[in-house]
Amino acid sequence: MTDDDRVFKALADPTRRFLLDLLFAREGRTLTELESELEMSRFGVMKHLKVLEEAGLVIARRSGREKLHFLNPVPIRLIHDRWIDKYTERHVTALVDLKNQLEEQP
Repeated sequence: MTDDDRVFKALADPTRRFLLDLLFAREGRTLTELESELEMSRFGVMKHLKVLEEAGLVIARRSGREKLHFLNPVPIRLIHDRWIDKYTERHVTALVDLKNQLEEQP
């Protein structure tokens, strides 16, 4: 499985996207903090975090007895640059603008 495949797999699940949103809002959360935001078992949250870590989207660091989780936005940016950015070039934007103008005319 390639790095892109791991990222797409991780982002395909709404629970994992929610975990990323939580870490975006405030990084350095413990498993207990993340678990408290979801209606699932601790083990279920751990499985989702493992997929996110394997994709490189979450980095875990030990701080004493706690394991803190941090968002790593780099893989998402790489996906954006490869798969999304090329479709937002000027000529595509110009076509969208033309379409919108034509639809607005009576």
